[in-house]
Amino acid sequence: MNTLKAERRDMSIKAKRLRREGFVTGNVFGKEIKGSIPVKIDRLELDKVLKNSTKGSQVMLNVDGQEMDVLIKEIDFNSMKNQVEEIDFQQLVKGEKVHSVAEVILRNHEDHAGGIVEQILNEISYKALPESLVDKIEIDVSKLKIGDSVKVKDLEIASDPGISLITDPEATVVVVSAAKNADLAESDSGEGEGAETEKKAAEK
Repeated sequence: MNTLKAERRDMSIKAKRLRREGFVTGNVFGKEIKGSIPVKIDRLELDKVLKNSTKGSQVMLNVDGQEMDVLIKEIDFNSMKNQVEEIDFQQLVKGEKVHSVAEVILRNHEDHAGGIVEQILNEISYKALPESLVDKIEIDVSKLKIGDSVKVKDLEIASDPGISLITDPEATVVVVSAAKNADLAESDSGEGEGAETEKKAAEK
């Protein structure tokens, strides 16, 4: 489990100033926390952790020396600046189920022989105890054939007794369709338009 250092944030200092100084602002909340704990985190340290962790990942957060087992609940990413600006954590409590998400990652695109691989779902929503949390689900698409599809119920997460799915088990995660269908449709469409143009020209 990754460990991330944080400091309690002085709320008299504006978030914009802290961001200019190289910090990311955030909050820690949970059943055993009254209100929430505002924190600031060194952006470079956070970026290192986020290379292997994401929304739904479990990390050990050290706030001024106090260690907390937390879940990354939300990440506010500024695409214009290409950086994280805000991050929220939920403290995990033993014996208490939490609502989380698992990111769906497709592997081995380059090894797929033909067909168009379309990802329908990017994440799976579920509830689980801290010890059963899952942050990533990997699917090897090289094993899928044209016409194949993978549904939520086909994934390992669906058969885990410690997990209660929120996403519909019948929902499609990924599907593989024939590329030639799209090419034929475009070809037919083009021929139809050409024939219609020639017909109109002849009538004139």
